[in-house]
Amino acid sequence: MEVPVYNTSGEVVKNIELSDSVFAVPFNQAVVHQAVVRQRANARQGTVSTKTRGQVIGSSAKMYRQKHTGMARAGSRKSPLRRGGGITFGPKPRSYRQSMPKKMHRLAIRCVLSAKARDEELKVLEEIKLKQPKTKEMAGVMAALGIDSSALLVTGKPEENVYKSARNLTGIKVMPASILSVVDILSYRKLLMTETAVRKAEEIWGGGNASV
Repeated sequence: MEVPVYNTSGEVVKNIELSDSVFAVPFNQAVVHQAVVRQRANARQGTVSTKTRGQVIGSSAKMYRQKHTGMARAGSRKSPLRRGGGITFGPKPRSYRQSMPKKMHRLAIRCVLSAKARDEELKVLEEIKLKQPKTKEMAGVMAALGIDSSALLVTGKPEENVYKSARNLTGIKVMPASILSVVDILSYRKLLMTETAVRKAEEIWGGGNASV
């Protein structure tokens, strides 16, 4: 697949060939769905906790006598039916972590990258380097590239100045190609990748020995 390469002024400077093994893969909905569920589950902390009636501090004595009070029979103040009592079937700390075979994870990444390329939502940049963090300069680059909605900007390696310049722009996120994820790619309308990032993605996600 051949795509144009843009400079930061929005001009086409050349064309490059994308690897079909990464950017021309048929969309596998089941694998992508499993990858999204897995990533969101692994992001959950699972630290929420509630107390049962046995853990609530307080007296376990019967509140008042059984009969002749004109009120319903009541036991401990720690009953889940009373304010300040225990919680019935409340959440407890647990792990939501899910595993996924490496081959399936790589396939899911390739599927969403291919979908972006197929839907013409992928733009390749020659390079993007900033001498110092400048939000105004980054906003100008986005405008020149015709980005009028959310966009994920992928660089070949971590670029601190690029990251700092984009972090105050609404709907723009910057990350290196080595930590691309299915959820991140699907969460943004446009995918901007530098030429170095494209080659890095082909190396990582197109190879057979990439790690998850």
